[in-house]
Amino acid sequence: MKKEEMERKPPVGIENFSDIRREGFYYVDKTGLLKELLENWGKVNLFTRPRRFGKTLNMSMLRHFFEIGCDKSLFDGLAITKETELCGEYMGKFPIISISLKDVASASFLGARASICSVIANEALRFYHLMEDGRWNEAETERYRKLITFSADSTYEEFSMTDEVLHKSLRTLTELLRAYYGKQVILLIDEYDVPLAQANERGYYREMSDLIRNLFGAALKTNEALYFAVLTGCLRVAKESIFTGLNNFNVFSITDVNLDEYFGFTDGEVRGMLQYYGLEENYELVREWYDGYRFGNVDVYCPWDVICYCSKHRNNKKLPPQNYWINTSGNDIVKHFIDTMGGQKMVTKREIERLIDGETVQKEIRQELTYPELYASPEHIWSTLFMTGYLTQRGERDGNRFQLTIPNREVRDIFTEQILALFKEETAKDGAALDAFCQALAKGKPEDVEREFTAYLAKTISIRDTFARKPTKENFYHGILLGILGFKAGWTVTSNREAGDGFSDIMIWMDDADTGIIIEIKYAEQNLEEVCRRGLMQINEKQYAREFYRDGLERILKYAIACSRKKCRVMMEEENASDAHTTPF
Repeated sequence: MKKEEMERKPPVGIENFSDIRREGFYYVDKTGLLKELLENWGKVNLFTRPRRFGKTLNMSMLRHFFEIGCDKSLFDGLAITKETELCGEYMGKFPIISISLKDVASASFLGARASICSVIANEALRFYHLMEDGRWNEAETERYRKLITFSADSTYEEFSMTDEVLHKSLRTLTELLRAYYGKQVILLIDEYDVPLAQANERGYYREMSDLIRNLFGAALKTNEALYFAVLTGCLRVAKESIFTGLNNFNVFSITDVNLDEYFGFTDGEVRGMLQYYGLEENYELVREWYDGYRFGNVDVYCPWDVICYCSKHRNNKKLPPQNYWINTSGNDIVKHFIDTMGGQKMVTKREIERLIDGETVQKEIRQELTYPELYASPEHIWSTLFMTGYLTQRGERDGNRFQLTIPNREVRDIFTEQILALFKEETAKDGAALDAFCQALAKGKPEDVEREFTAYLAKTISIRDTFARKPTKENFYHGILLGILGFKAGWTVTSNREAGDGFSDIMIWMDDADTGIIIEIKYAEQNLEEVCRRGLMQINEKQYAREFYRDGLERILKYAIACSRKKCRVMMEEENASDAHTTPF
């Protein structure tokens, strides 16, 4: 089979446009960005989007389109080739400087500074051949050498450029390329704010912000060698702090309508990709898990999720959906958010419940925050969650006030995991109540179990029907119960263990006791008693107790617990191995 006839591979982790087009990967055509950018561009253009929404791939696409000597065949069959006049004027016509700061991370400022020097020097080395043909004069050649020459006797953290050379390095390179080619230069800076985020976490933000301000100021302000620049990042760091004095500065944020469909996959693009891999029957599931983001006027999916889903499921269509986006970075932002519920009370339990339920909360959003401001006030956490993709907008905005909601099932899982983690921390502090609950379970007192568990439910967030499917709600209460039982010394607690003819929710072995406990958890909006009866029936029909009898236990306590928000109903049956007598309660 010819290469072009083979099934194209999902581009998991492939962020180089050339690799995707040459090596037979599936490409969602975003080349329309080129036309709209050229029609809307300013001298400096900043795209802010959450992580894993295609920023790096789009930057690579821009480079491969504009750069002198580009391979024009990479764009064969793509939308931009229909714009023949535009392609004739711009395609392959410009010197390009393209750097990424996404890997700049160090425990110290000197280490991070050295990393930035290395990034710029490596990009400068791409043009080493220009120095050898004599077109640059002696002064220009010397300026270039300072960008690529390091001191041999310096340590790693001290090596490379002086401050004067570093601060002017990008500007110097633009001026040298213009001198060589006689053309203004396009500058691409991917993930510009990563060094700032790292510096804020590690305690050298002031030094790094000064460096970035000087570096960008020299390159982007009153630079006649610059045609235009494009930057990407997660946040728009305040213009006053980093982009001081820049005129004709265009910001394309997640709230802007211009170019809103070029970061993230639209519904039509997702349908096309699912159909290509024979997964169209899973469309509703994919939409529930990975859709829900609102950029400008367009609803989009997280591309990373959709690509990973297609990669995992094209050969196993029955594989359950997974959380892909949340595993690409830490989720400390959500932890900060949940923690404020018990601290400064700027986030109320009711607001979190509304978000978990799929509803909206109205909050004022500030899109120009410096990194030190992100957690300086609980009010800023709403802006941080919004700009980083943990919350999205719904409906109409009122000035800077937005209706915020959790975008989809995957992100909702992050919130519930953090809620359960906080609940577990609080539970550990309440030893008397925990012991009372476990004693009631062990003694076969369902009324006391119901009372104690209801008291626990009052302390945490509740879930209702508006957002989650029933199994998800049951898993939430399952997690609460496991959080309580996990602190009981001398008990072995298993979850979803194979037992009898199925999988029991929770099974408990008590040291030095001949009693075993089975718990079946159900969710119900109403008629909790009837749901409890069905739970007990399931325990008996699936014969979960056989696991205990094989271990020689004599007494089995079988509990069914039905939950609805902060209410619960508990029913129990007791079974003894000696006479298999069942006693309903």
